[in-house]
Order: sequence, then C-alpha cells, then structure tokens
Amino acid sequence: MLKARYIRQSTQAQSNFRQLAKAHPDEKLFIDTISGSIPFNERPQGKLLINAVNNEEVNYVSFHAIDRAGRNTINVLQTLQFFYDKKVIVKIDNLGLESMIDGKANPVFNLITTILSELSSLEKSSLLERQAEGIIQARLRGVYKGRVKDTKDTPEETLSKHNRVVKVVKSNPRMSLRDLAKLATDRDKNYNVSPNTVKKVKEIMVNLVMI
Repeated sequence: MLKARYIRQSTQAQSNFRQLAKAHPDEKLFIDTISGSIPFNERPQGKLLINAVNNEEVNYVSFHAIDRAGRNTINVLQTLQFFYDKKVIVKIDNLGLESMIDGKANPVFNLITTILSELSSLEKSSLLERQAEGIIQARLRGVYKGRVKDTKDTPEETLSKHNRVVKVVKSNPRMSLRDLAKLATDRDKNYNVSPNTVKKVKEIMVNLVMI
C-alpha cells in the first residue's frame, strides 16, 4: 500500500496539529496552506498529489475530514471520483470510512461524503452571505473600516480565522474579555486566544451587527 496524507489549513496562523495527529511514518505528506474554496486540482500540493497518483506512487489517501478536500460540493465529488477512477482508496479519519471495500465502491462512504460536502458548502455560503449583509449595514452606518488595525486581514478573514471566538462571544455577550479569551482557548488544538484578540473580534461583530 502506497500511502499519502493530504492536509489543508487556510492560513499560516492556524494549526494543523489535529490533522497530523493520525499521520503515520509510512504516509507521504502533502500540506497546503490555502482557502478551501480553491479547487483541489489548483492547489500546489493538491497538484503534486494528483501527479503522484497518476504516476502510481500513491494508492491510498487519508484526509482528516471531508472539508479538507474542498468547500464546494461539485469539486469535492469530482476529486473523490478522480481517486476512485484511479483505484485509489480514500480514508476520511473523522468518519472512520474508506471509499472502497474489496475493490468496490463503498455506498455508505459515497452517501455520507456527499451529504457532508453539501453541508460544508452551505455553511460556507451562509457565512459569506451573513458577512456581506453585515458589511452593507456597517457601510450604511459609516462604521465599516476595512482591515482590522494591526493585522493584514480583512474583517471577514479575521472572523473566519477566529470562528471559535465568534461562537463564544455570541453565547456569552456579557462576559469579560479575559474570561472570553480563556473560554475560547483550546490548548488541545494549539489555539490560544488573548483578550486583545477577543476585543478585535467583538468590535468587528458589533460593526457587522452580529451581536
């Protein structure tokens, strides 16, 4: 078995520790730092993995979750079909499923990955729609400031990067910045949050009428 593991993270600031947790010494790693909206076959490491498959250097590929393959349902299914046509087994770790059993397509794998791909695509579309609506309202009120001070990120990128903080703030709007930072921090995932980060996120959320 010629194994590979594909890992994707959106930004350098994010940790891929969770995706690496199940990596094995016999797996060749392909790691992209790129948006999930970019088609798999247009990503630098995605291209290298495809070439490795075409050259018969890989016949088993692992993903931590299906959204690592993409955020667009059609693109994800096309990618999975490519692997299937090449007789490459795909393993989705968090589902505990493989795409083929005894050389035949696993119908449970196909059903669940299709549903999860669609949910991931809808979640991304819904987030972008809410952000766009918030920006329009903020501009109408004259409070939209573009990129966040002291960062190179746009408000949308900041919210996406600190989605955990957004959820914590929404659930605990009256909690102090320090307590929110502690609650949002997840050391198991190497995600550390400072009160200053919470403050920046809250300011964006207020401007976009998210709280």
